[in-house]
Amino acid sequence: MKKNRLYIISLDAFGDSDLEFAATLPHFKKILNQSAQVTGIRTVYPSLTYVAHTSIVTGMHPQKHGIVNNTQFQPNRVNPDWFWYANSIRTPTIFDIAKQSDYKICTLLWPVTGRSKVIDYNLAEIFPNRPWQNQIMVSGYASTLSYALEMDKKFKHLRKGIEQPELDNFVTAVAVDTILNKKPDLMAIHLVDLDAMRHANGISSNQARAAIIRMDQHLGDILEAVEKMGIREDTVLAILGDHYQIDTHTVIRPNHLFVEKGWITVNRKQRICDWKVIVKSAGGAAYIYRQDNAITESEILEALKGIYPRIKHIFTRDSNQVKEANTSALFMLEAKKGYYFSDELSYPFMETTAKNVAGRTLLKANHGFHPEKRNYTTMLLLSGPGINEQARIRQASLLDEAPTLLHAIGLSFNHKTDGKILRDVFI
Repeated sequence: MKKNRLYIISLDAFGDSDLEFAATLPHFKKILNQSAQVTGIRTVYPSLTYVAHTSIVTGMHPQKHGIVNNTQFQPNRVNPDWFWYANSIRTPTIFDIAKQSDYKICTLLWPVTGRSKVIDYNLAEIFPNRPWQNQIMVSGYASTLSYALEMDKKFKHLRKGIEQPELDNFVTAVAVDTILNKKPDLMAIHLVDLDAMRHANGISSNQARAAIIRMDQHLGDILEAVEKMGIREDTVLAILGDHYQIDTHTVIRPNHLFVEKGWITVNRKQRICDWKVIVKSAGGAAYIYRQDNAITESEILEALKGIYPRIKHIFTRDSNQVKEANTSALFMLEAKKGYYFSDELSYPFMETTAKNVAGRTLLKANHGFHPEKRNYTTMLLLSGPGINEQARIRQASLLDEAPTLLHAIGLSFNHKTDGKILRDVFI
């Protein structure tokens, strides 16, 4: 049987509400006219990039696949490590299944793929997080070394570390070169420019709009390479978002409350030495962990009363929200619109995001919120062999994408996923 290719392009922080503007751009317009369109896609909780991208390729809730945050729970570290490495994922991915069918796989800055044993050409998303590290060192370790060195030699002039939009320019050049010279059967490309611009400037900022225009050109460059190779007719193309964002005005740092209660102890530099109860931020959401059971749930809730007006929900351990996200947490906090959470203790308890402070990151927009937030859905555009380009689905789950994408190339998981195949997109 003929093997169909699968090329996935993830547009980080692209919501289905962005499609109206995108449809005015040449390459998006062409893609939309040729694609099944799935809108109203509900992301996962917490709606963070690494959590969502792992659900996209596993079809599983975070609690099952194991990537419950962008960063690991390392309370004694000022800058915790991210979930960079593939061995952190506890359930099979589409990459694992495709490799069993001898697919040649390439991933470009796809989250949680570092040191993967099944990816042939891997440029992992990672950055130096220790004083003795540099970008070349950590990227070479996490990626396919020979491939990373080859691509860096060809295109390093395009990038400025991990800054945007230069990084997406680099990734697009690598994608085009890889399609033309490596001919992968499965590609997963992660473009992050829009996410960075929205964090720094807001949802509807001129910078965000400019990022979508650049994104349109990136898509055009990648599709041109596909067409140049003459493989468009046997390539399933999936263009998707992972989450949207929400504009913010205030950051809350709840751990200050637990320091006051004596549940967190810090040194003179405000670094955590020990803890009994602690908050781990997930952007618009936050986990609360407890390691001293002598502190009751009611005491913790009482300590949080100072921020109740800024909290939309407190989900308990027996709620579906916590069961699907992370059962190691005692509670999950959901911020009201306009607020987000941070772990930091060296900055004020609450702070406006409107100001700009040198050396500080105050996010003008953020994600991590519960999927039921209003106007917070994303999308999937699917085209290629076997796809009904007239199909329009108005509601789905991010968890549906993995089984649907595998089905599109004649493969399937060997176990039941939390998502289902979106059969209406097929002829």
